[in-house]
Amino acid sequence: MQPGRHPDRSSAHRLRAGLAAGTLAALLTLSGCGAGDSSDSSKSAAADGKYAAPRAERGDAAAGAADQGSAGSSSAKKKPSALSAPHVIRKASLSVEVKSVPKAVAAARAAVESAGGLVASESTERLDATHEESHIVLRVPQAEYDAVLQELAGGGKLLSRTTTAKDVTDQVVDVESRIATQRASVTRVRKLMDRADKLADVVTLEGELSNRQAELESLLAQQESLKDRTTLATITLSLSEPESPSNSKDDDDPGFLDALGGGWHAFVTMVRWIAMAVGAAAPFLAAAAGLLLLGRLLRTWLARRRVPQEPQASRPDEQAPAAPQAPPAP
Repeated sequence: MQPGRHPDRSSAHRLRAGLAAGTLAALLTLSGCGAGDSSDSSKSAAADGKYAAPRAERGDAAAGAADQGSAGSSSAKKKPSALSAPHVIRKASLSVEVKSVPKAVAAARAAVESAGGLVASESTERLDATHEESHIVLRVPQAEYDAVLQELAGGGKLLSRTTTAKDVTDQVVDVESRIATQRASVTRVRKLMDRADKLADVVTLEGELSNRQAELESLLAQQESLKDRTTLATITLSLSEPESPSNSKDDDDPGFLDALGGGWHAFVTMVRWIAMAVGAAAPFLAAAAGLLLLGRLLRTWLARRRVPQEPQASRPDEQAPAAPQAPPAP
């Protein structure tokens, strides 16, 4: 032992060096095991990736059922909040009596177009020489619904008015939630198709994708219909003109012209029925006239054949000469 160095301190240094060497060896051993484990895990991941598509396809039906359940739960959870704008379908029906139907139709069209709406349909009927009646279906924005309705009702004498409002906020939110769920389901099936390597699996997945796309398109159509009905309100407007007092008085008290018209109508009806009867009997009359003419011709022909066959002695111009008469007595 060298002078000036304590024996306990040297032993402590040797112990520390041995611990450091053991720790390094342990780390090297663990790193080698980790590399082997990582390679094994990569191999197993590759195997799982190879057979992931068939397993996913076999469980696709269960996934579809789970999707439907999740769609129902998400639609149940996604309720309209108090801050969301309500979706309301508004309809109204007006019957107004105006002085001139064409002018009232033009005014209604101008009012709707100025409010940003449109005329969905229009039907005009002429009742007589001076009166018309029109039915118009108008679509106006929800914000201008009350103002346009008040303007149309004030265009003449209001005869009847009916309004309805239906809140479809829950239905709109439910359809939106189902559309989001269905789109995610379609995307998932398409990913499975990209990883499928068997023809039977591809055919099965194509049928499932077609069904889900059809359901998605149906939901999109429902959403579009709800959007149209909640964005534009519907107003059905009926316009009519008042009856003139002279026409109503004439209808109550018929005069000479009415009687003349009724008689002429009866005469024309009688002539029409007679003409129909003559037309129906014409074939029979023609057949009878033909038979009568044929009989007359037959009788004439028979009479002509009898004249040459009579004996000549019976003729008065071929009789024997008469005997001479005796002279008168003196």
